Amino acid sequence: MSLALLAGVQEAQGQAGGGSAANAQGSEMSGTTATALHLGPDSSLGQLLDHPGFTGFAPLLLPWDGRSYDRALRLRDIGSLLPYHSHVEPTVVASGLNRLIDEVARGAVVFHRFYSEAEQQADPAKANTGLFLLRGRPGAPFAVIAPGGGFAYVGAVHEGFPYAEAISQAGYNAFVLRYRTGGGGAVATEDLAAALSYVLRNAGALGVGAAGYSLWGSSAGARMAASIGSHGTAAFGGEPLPGPAAVIMAYTAHADHAAREPPTFVVVGDEDRIAPPSAMARRVQALSAQGSLVQFHRYPGVGHGFGTGAGTVAEGWIGEAIAFWQAQLATADDGKTGKAQ
Repeated sequence: MSLALLAGVQEAQGQAGGGSAANAQGSEMSGTTATALHLGPDSSLGQLLDHPGFTGFAPLLLPWDGRSYDRALRLRDIGSLLPYHSHVEPTVVASGLNRLIDEVARGAVVFHRFYSEAEQQADPAKANTGLFLLRGRPGAPFAVIAPGGGFAYVGAVHEGFPYAEAISQAGYNAFVLRYRTGGGGAVATEDLAAALSYVLRNAGALGVGAAGYSLWGSSAGARMAASIGSHGTAAFGGEPLPGPAAVIMAYTAHADHAAREPPTFVVVGDEDRIAPPSAMARRVQALSAQGSLVQFHRYPGVGHGFGTGAGTVAEGWIGEAIAFWQAQLATADDGKTGKAQ
């Protein structure tokens, strides 16, 4: 466990939502500080749940709703809570969580509610939703990341916060979505549409750019991201919004597509028994045939749910996906320049 001390951890986090970012951030507890340790592979779930930096939202960092966790379970064994995932690296998990701790320590609000209190009261399951923000450059484009978990749980510790850490290190703002589980893809995608509506409605207050956003999804989350990319937010109860500059999809058998698709980056492992590579290849071929831009990566010897791919031949794909998104942003900028001339 890291012994790096973080002074001045502010405990207050956003608890309201739905309307404005100012409401979402809530009021900070003036003068409330704590000395906190970084988490490491030998840290326990109890230490995570009791961490002062995670006050008010700690259970939403973990995958399952309504579950009583073994507080003695170490982060090195957190993969046991992620039955649909593989190659869960404890150091990668801890690093993503520590980035959240660092953000809180410098006074940033990392958790935002996108449903109002009235909406949460009308549907108590919405209390289990929210957006975690890791910041890049002020005003830079943002990504929204939908982790997978078969719509039964949300694997943010494996394929949410680690992705966001890499994206923010590249200078972009990254939101990790905590969505409702147990209701299937339609309910979860409604949450993604609501979250996007919230971010774009409050982009200025949140300090993120409103143009050129990307959607990232893994497994079940990839179905959600692709559905928004194909049919838009309004089809899932959100506000009518511009489409994404890029959709990043990891290991899903999602087949549906529209006549016009956003640029799409796709990854899958050759040994995936849940989302067969052939299923992803068919969708890639369909998109390519209709003239949509697609980049497809297929990794030998890798199964389902590999996350960042750390320790496998897939390692590094996050950087390639960021580069793909950057290329779309550059193309859009070139187009604007051309029109201005």
